[in-house]
Amino acid sequence: MIAVNTDGKIMVRRCLVTFKPFRIFVVGIGFFSLCFLMTSLGGQFSAKRLGDSPFTIRTEVLGGLESRGVLRKISDMLEVILKRIDTLSKLGNASDSRRLEELSSAINRFQPAGLVERIQAIAQNVSNMAVRVEQILQHSMAAGRVVRDGSSGQCEIPKDPHYPDCPSKVDWMRARWTSDPCYAFYGVDGSDCSFLIYLSEVEWFCPPLVWRNHTKPLTQKNISREKRQAAFRTDIGSLLEQVGTGKESLSFMKRRIRRLASQWGTAAHRLDHKLRRRWREQKKILVHVGFLTEESGDVFSPKVLKGGPLGEMVQWADILTALYVLGHNLKISVSVKELQGFLGVPPGRGSCPLTGPLPFDLIYTDYHGLQQMKQHMGLSLKKHKCHIRVIDTFGTEPAYNHEEYATLHGYRTNWGYWNLNTRQYMTMFPHTPDNSFMGFVSEELNETEKLSIQTNKVNNMAVVYGKEASMWKGKEKFLQILHRYMEIHGTVYYETQRPPEVPAFVKNHGLLPQQELQQLLRKAKLFIGFGFPYEGPAPLEAIANGCIFLQPKFHPPHSSLNHEFFRGKPTSREVSSQHPYAEQYIGRPHVMTVDFNNSQEFDSAVREIMRTKVEPYLPYEYTCEGMLERVHAYIQHQDFCVPDVPFPPANISKMWPGSPFVILPNSTGLGWAPNASAPPSWPPLSALQLLVSEEGQSCVEACQREGLVCEPAFFRFINNKEALSRLEVQCEGVEAEMNHVFPAFSVVQRECGLQKDPLLFSCAGFSTKYRRLCPCRDFRKGQVALCRDCL
Repeated sequence: MIAVNTDGKIMVRRCLVTFKPFRIFVVGIGFFSLCFLMTSLGGQFSAKRLGDSPFTIRTEVLGGLESRGVLRKISDMLEVILKRIDTLSKLGNASDSRRLEELSSAINRFQPAGLVERIQAIAQNVSNMAVRVEQILQHSMAAGRVVRDGSSGQCEIPKDPHYPDCPSKVDWMRARWTSDPCYAFYGVDGSDCSFLIYLSEVEWFCPPLVWRNHTKPLTQKNISREKRQAAFRTDIGSLLEQVGTGKESLSFMKRRIRRLASQWGTAAHRLDHKLRRRWREQKKILVHVGFLTEESGDVFSPKVLKGGPLGEMVQWADILTALYVLGHNLKISVSVKELQGFLGVPPGRGSCPLTGPLPFDLIYTDYHGLQQMKQHMGLSLKKHKCHIRVIDTFGTEPAYNHEEYATLHGYRTNWGYWNLNTRQYMTMFPHTPDNSFMGFVSEELNETEKLSIQTNKVNNMAVVYGKEASMWKGKEKFLQILHRYMEIHGTVYYETQRPPEVPAFVKNHGLLPQQELQQLLRKAKLFIGFGFPYEGPAPLEAIANGCIFLQPKFHPPHSSLNHEFFRGKPTSREVSSQHPYAEQYIGRPHVMTVDFNNSQEFDSAVREIMRTKVEPYLPYEYTCEGMLERVHAYIQHQDFCVPDVPFPPANISKMWPGSPFVILPNSTGLGWAPNASAPPSWPPLSALQLLVSEEGQSCVEACQREGLVCEPAFFRFINNKEALSRLEVQCEGVEAEMNHVFPAFSVVQRECGLQKDPLLFSCAGFSTKYRRLCPCRDFRKGQVALCRDCL
């Protein structure tokens, strides 16, 4: 047996590839396959007249029976060549030259005269056929665009005064319609007719075309959806499945939901009884947690097990549970892909709006989610934004929310400027009544647990509020003072080595699971803050477990004007301490706020804490029942999709024979006259108390001074000359303009101003020049978000 020369085989293979007849053979195989496919598909049309179908061109170009004969010859030839090549490849003891001679002989033997030229001619005919088919298809599409009344398919661009933007939008489409695949999805093909169809039926910039079928599009208003009753739920199994897996942040939220499940169930029974089992409509609600999406960076998930901030996840877990327990139809999204699927947005980059109705009554999201919705909903966001509720930790004031006003007056920031009703922003704490207070919950203790905590308190034990080592820098001075009186415990995260920022005298437990942290707080007497993080849930949890919260006072108060953390946030609020809610709404003896830079004041506060005995305390609005009350009231009564009736009406004298305001007994303010007509309102107008602020004072402060809360929903009822007249304000003239402190007046200059744009009604605004007209209301005990008659 002769050994086969491997190098020779490789050379033969290379020669075969470069051998000219062999190239012709390869081209022949490809061309034969194409012709065979067209013959198979197009044969059924060969007997028809030219013009019956685009496929009839095949018979004309290929030359009928003659072409089929050529194809048959090519087929026979290729079959023989393939068999010969297969035989040659098996001859391992043949020389390289002999193999090449065999192959060349086979090709030459079966190549008819002029075959190459014939193949080239047929290929040219196929190319001509493709061009012809393309022309026929284009002609067919143009014919489909012919105006239905028989006129030409050319569409004129309408110049309708009711649609002034139509010509410019058509010009934009001509230049940019290929910039997003969604336009082709809706049938845009580059013709003016397709532009006009899109701009009149998908968007609304052009008038309807007379020759189109104008079936009324489905909208949220003309869809009749069967109303279902919302029944309270106590089994959270289905909710846990919806929350999903794959992120440590989601696991944290699920653990929290499980831990508080029994308290949510008890709260649901209480609220159901309080509402006297009245009928409640079940809403379809989408919850899109934007900050947990990969597109926003999801910076929180990796930090869950490393001491990172958990306040937002605490709040979102409680929001999900509250909506679910109230019995609403819930969908949860933590990715942009899920968001697109739930909303039914067209494929593409988000330039096109939704054509159908919004499939949800409400959408809860955050600023990240709002930006993602803008990117993928296009113009639909403006149309449907009344359904959106933005979970906003620190709040958004009207001056920052109004895009035009913010840009003109220096309030434009990285956040805000969405032109929402500011009550659509929902905060973690009741920062400003301009926003709605959503909140979260803390674990509520029963009487037996409270008694056990008081019995087992360690009087000289303190726990530090600071899970990250960086928070401990520069705190040695007052920690040394505290160490003289108390044993200090920390819960600072570390992997292998104890953080050097934590003093040696501190007993560091590392990052603790929530239940172990609760046990630590139940023993401790003091929970001390370092000034950061601001306004988190931990101080309320500590107070609920019987701790006294000691926090630093800020001189001057921190704000977006003087502190890096607040810079860029859409609020001018001044933060006087680490936790203003604890300072203002809870206060002593549970909360002590002192200057940590004053050693004597700090020392005195620690000694006072050791002498003071307190019971565990939790404000009602941070219980499960309190949160369910708020969420229920907002869902039932806040409807920002129904525009406010213009008020006051043009012919006001016939509505109000006298003034609509009356002097309230035992008050410096005015109330709404019971016999004065007004549109429906929530909160009800019976809760209104009209007060006047001092110069430089906001309505938040003016109302708080009288033990009341500013209510932005009432501004439209006091934004009139009758209110100024009843307050006996001297006005040389009354002007209406866009100003976030109006309605207001200047005593010195006798200037009076009314608000021109309702989006700028602001409880938080203030001016040293003006005294403001402030709409205040009462509130339920322990539930600042709701008036006494609001539930």
